[in-house]
Amino acid sequence: MDEKIISRLKALGIPELENINSLNELNGDYINLESLLPNGKTGKILEDNKKYLAAQIEIPNNEECYGIAADETMIAVFRYGCGGKDSKLVAWIRLSD
Repeated sequence: MDEKIISRLKALGIPELENINSLNELNGDYINLESLLPNGKTGKILEDNKKYLAAQIEIPNNEECYGIAADETMIAVFRYGCGGKDSKLVAWIRLSD
């Protein structure tokens, strides 16, 4: 499943994600940030009691990072500052078989 997720991430056209090669398993309660959603509302979209394949990718010459959380059904890409500050959901991709 890692390869499928990484392939989809590389195809998003976000330069920083083109070099991603691995994901780590992390608990949802650790990475479930309150984020600005595309509809203008804020909320959490991950499940605290679930494990996700995840990564954090630094953005060169910027204090922000991209955060990735994926499971067997979706990939979420967030952009946020230090400590998860000002998190925004930038992509939410449904995975199909």
